[in-house]
Amino acid sequence: MEFSHISAGALAYLGDSVLETIIRERLVLKGYEKSSKLNKEALNYVTAVNQAKAFSNIEAHLDQTESQIFRRGKNSSHLNAPKSASLLEYKIATGFEAIFGYLRLIKNEERILELFTLAYPEI
Repeated sequence: MEFSHISAGALAYLGDSVLETIIRERLVLKGYEKSSKLNKEALNYVTAVNQAKAFSNIEAHLDQTESQIFRRGKNSSHLNAPKSASLLEYKIATGFEAIFGYLRLIKNEERILELFTLAYPEI
C-alpha cells in the first residue's frame, strides 16, 4: 500500500495517538489509578525529548520503508520546536511518531508492539 500522498504531519498526528494509547494502557496495567499520576507518568514517554531518546532504541531495527517514513517526518518543513525540546529533538520525535502512524495505517499491530517494546523497554 502506498502512502506517499499522506503528509508526514498527518502520519505523525496518527502515530502520536498510537503511542499515547499504548503508553496509557501499559501505565494502567502497571497499577496506576489516579489520572493525575497517570498523566505525570505518561510525560516520561510522550515528550519530544523522550521520544527522540526512544527513537535511538529502534533506529537500527527499522526496515527500509520505516526509515523512509522517519526521514519524511523528520524533514517536514512545517516543524517548530516547542520550548521544552530542541528543533532536532522535535524533528526526530515527529519522524518517530510518523513511523507508528504508518504502521497503524497498514494495520501492522505486531510491528507496532515490537518497535514500541524496543523503544520503551522499561514500560
